[in-house]
Amino acid sequence: MKASMVLSLIGCLVVPSGAAVMGHCKVAKKCYEGGLDYVEGYSPWKLGCLAYFESKFNPTAVYENLPGGYTGYGLFQIRSYDWCDKGKIRSHTPCSALLNPNLKKTIECAKRIVKGREGMGA
Repeated sequence: MKASMVLSLIGCLVVPSGAAVMGHCKVAKKCYEGGLDYVEGYSPWKLGCLAYFESKFNPTAVYENLPGGYTGYGLFQIRSYDWCDKGKIRSHTPCSALLNPNLKKTIECAKRIVKGREGMGA
């Protein structure tokens, strides 16, 4: 009993207070409103699933993949190597813009990715 209370308290303390974490429905709605609905057959709901697995619905997530040599940015963990700042800059978007909770630049970049040759595999 005491152990579970202590673990619960620790869990509350480690969660960042200013985190802009979204839910599945909110992500799906933002994708729909941003025109990322059924682009290349991907529904807003499926994109919400992708957002969960990539960033746990955190639009400000940054993950450095040292073995892969890239950094993933934002809700969909868009790779710096191919899509923003340091790499080939296929999305014409600075990586920092992919961390905005309004998701405008993230959705614009995701549209380019999904419509590309590799589709969602990119």
